[in-house]
Amino acid sequence: MMRLWTHKIKLAVAAMLALTVAIPASTQQAPLTPQPAAAPATPPATPAGLDRLTKSDVDTWLDGYMPYALGRGDIAGAVVVVVKDGAVLTQRGFGYSDVANRKPVDPATTLFRPGSTSKLFTWTAVMQQVEAGKIDLDADINTYLDFKIAPYGDKPITMRHLMTHTAGFEEIIKGLLAFDIELKPLGDILKERIPERIYQPGTTPAYSNYATALAGYIVERVSGQSFDAYVERNIFGRLGMQYASFRQPLPAKLKPFMSQGYEAGSGKAQRFEIIGMAPAGALSASGADMAKFMLAFLNEGGPLLKPATTAQMLTAQNLSVKGSNQMALGFYEEWINGRRAVGHGGDTVYFHTDLKIFPAEKVGIYISVNSQGAGGAPGAVRTALVEGFADRYLPTADTAPVELATAKEHAKLLVGSWTNSRRVASSFASFVYLLGEEKIGLDEDGRPLVSGIPSLGGAPRKWIEVEPFVWQDAYGKERLVAEVRDGQVVRWTFGMVSPFMVWDRTPWYATGAWLTPALLFALAVILITALGWPIGWVARKRYGAQFALTGSARTAYRVVRGLCWLVIAVLVGWLIVVIGIENFDGHGKNDWLILTLQVVGTLAYFGLLAASVWNLLLAFKGRRGWFSKLWSVLLVLGAFFLLWVALVFKLVSFGTGY
Repeated sequence: MMRLWTHKIKLAVAAMLALTVAIPASTQQAPLTPQPAAAPATPPATPAGLDRLTKSDVDTWLDGYMPYALGRGDIAGAVVVVVKDGAVLTQRGFGYSDVANRKPVDPATTLFRPGSTSKLFTWTAVMQQVEAGKIDLDADINTYLDFKIAPYGDKPITMRHLMTHTAGFEEIIKGLLAFDIELKPLGDILKERIPERIYQPGTTPAYSNYATALAGYIVERVSGQSFDAYVERNIFGRLGMQYASFRQPLPAKLKPFMSQGYEAGSGKAQRFEIIGMAPAGALSASGADMAKFMLAFLNEGGPLLKPATTAQMLTAQNLSVKGSNQMALGFYEEWINGRRAVGHGGDTVYFHTDLKIFPAEKVGIYISVNSQGAGGAPGAVRTALVEGFADRYLPTADTAPVELATAKEHAKLLVGSWTNSRRVASSFASFVYLLGEEKIGLDEDGRPLVSGIPSLGGAPRKWIEVEPFVWQDAYGKERLVAEVRDGQVVRWTFGMVSPFMVWDRTPWYATGAWLTPALLFALAVILITALGWPIGWVARKRYGAQFALTGSARTAYRVVRGLCWLVIAVLVGWLIVVIGIENFDGHGKNDWLILTLQVVGTLAYFGLLAASVWNLLLAFKGRRGWFSKLWSVLLVLGAFFLLWVALVFKLVSFGTGY
């Protein structure tokens, strides 16, 4: 059941993580290619690199990769666009936008849903308003709102915090993605539920879809236009993007061009996904139109922004772990083969996307696929595509990493349990972080063993410490960077996610190192106790035995077992809620069940502990056998551990938000 819990909630969180990024595998104006201290110098282009970057070569390379990748991953269709030196180098469609009707992907007109890559348009709109003097990046955002976001302590949130995912919000799931619903106005959606503040602004990268939607609403407020209309006029219109829209449902003229979305390319087409917080991920666009957007930023922002504003927007803000990739203003950076790329990835449930531009090299690449596929295929396809593109056209010397003498000593400091900064904190959905907690151990060679960052093939990576507290994949490009305070590792992050997510040590009271076995123990004891009631009754009836307990002991026996069955019923109820979340049909429809489970569950958890203690006292006061006394002790422990988990992970709470 616990594995099913993990699977179901993670699929629900998929829409949350879905509207984010392609996971693999400073306030001063600066040049377009600032380098963090740990980044290598940008190597010069070589004849074997950019000079090879021609349409014929890229097309041949794509023809050798994409059809096999889509077929192997059970993906229906994809679009890939490459731009260079101010023009589209190639734009290619692969597979089908509609499998049943054998309609091929047309890179010029077929619309894909790029998920959180949409955020780049929202952040561009924000910077246009900064340029117009209507938004101050460092002012309290309440200046622009018609409702109030409370400060964390005495520190307000600013637009810079929103753009760097350091506002300190918890993540939320409910209402983020659904089907067949009529959307409320953006402001109403944002006012209905303001996420809990779990970090002081500016201190912790923690990706937030709510923060982006809030920025989009601020654009509405200061411009006097709806977000959809603003983007159509000031971004799509300026770039000539005729096959692009944030509107949900799509305008009638664009519906014929929308690709179907698929769980598997070999399966049936799915419904159109509705993104509740639209500025965070509601864009539908063709590959050709996304090329126009890339070219604008490779042309210093024209015609969207002034060169100085573009430079400001693409400058690293240096708010994540030092030496790792950083957030710029909306874009996030990734160092690939010694070159700085900026961009954004994203996913809905069915569409999966990555966009990368290399400002210094005037090159960009965009990929989007229309299927969830098999075995995490979309992530593998886009990661391999971008890395393969960089290796072929932006190469660097490929040398084996040299391990530091401190490697084993420093690896020991990484060992422990870690929690993702991007998390649900205030509702029952936080339970997934017990099951999905990252545990770092040591492999047989004393190197870090990080299960949550497998290689492209799924095997554990071999981490080589190449700089103090900086580890590199021995056979790949991934890097893991740790932050050290007072001689202890307190935070770490890796690769593409490092600009907007970090891992902090899990507090002792919430770590799965002891809570997971304790919870399994509790569930086993409760289940056996519950089953023992009907089994005992059948056995006594069959053999004509008398029930040995009388008076208070008999009452305690029955109350304990009744509460065990009530606890089991509550847990089954939570499973039903999770299935509803996974199907994105339970967003609001199951609120009555959530409230019922919270009330009944609270009574059941506390009641079982109280009844178990009562039963324990009676067992030791009476003349019961050693096994009965032992089981009464185990039952108290089980009830205690269950209540502990319920309190820590908000199963005891009252509210329908998650």
